[in-house]
Amino acid sequence: MNKSPFFIIGQHAVIGALRNPRRKVLRVFLTEESKKNIHKKNPNNNLLNNVKVYFKTKKELDKYSTKEKLQHQGYVAEIEHLEKPNLKEYIKNKNDITLICLDGVTDPRNIGSVIRSAASFNIDGIIIKERNFPKDSKLMYKAASGTIEDLNIFEVSNINSALKNLKEKNFWVYGFDGNGKKNFTDVDWKGNNILLFGSEGSGMHKHTSKYADFIVRIEINKRVDSLNISNSAAIVFHHLSYLKKIVD
Repeated sequence: MNKSPFFIIGQHAVIGALRNPRRKVLRVFLTEESKKNIHKKNPNNNLLNNVKVYFKTKKELDKYSTKEKLQHQGYVAEIEHLEKPNLKEYIKNKNDITLICLDGVTDPRNIGSVIRSAASFNIDGIIIKERNFPKDSKLMYKAASGTIEDLNIFEVSNINSALKNLKEKNFWVYGFDGNGKKNFTDVDWKGNNILLFGSEGSGMHKHTSKYADFIVRIEINKRVDSLNISNSAAIVFHHLSYLKKIVD
């Protein structure tokens, strides 16, 4: 595991890290106001126990977020990476798993937003190429709003190999593309499924799309070219969550 420490900023990102027993939080930099807010939001659990806490003014904390032009909200933390979950081990003896796979998506804000939506609608995990995962990005953690602590993130060296192995384990791969012949809402979504999304602009890589069993689309106004990846993902996640509630 990569234990190189890095900084995250923002109320939800920092509180999320403090709430996660698996996350090693090395230091926290807070304003007096943000400390009170942490205790107010967690009255029955002192999240700052066994954590080095340093009190700073908002101006002093600005240096941690000026480069990214982000609002720290009075919260900065130095943390270590979580232990990476193993995809092969995770899927063992499990049924009705839904995973999202990001092919060529590299923007930290988009990845963070997708993580937030996936956690919100109970997606089981996200598969992303290790090289494309901005694991130290303050922007990604801020966009994920603390939910990165709740989602299985499977970093793989090769997306195509991962999809091939999953197909051999009885997963169906659905590639999302505006030119897909079938609306995704017409799929019954039973069994184990992979939701494959490409990057904005170029979409799925041609070779990667060959691993998709089906190419489906999100029906939108014909006058609109496309949706942002995070918006597309949220729409799909919500629909699948709704279907699951009906079945349950």
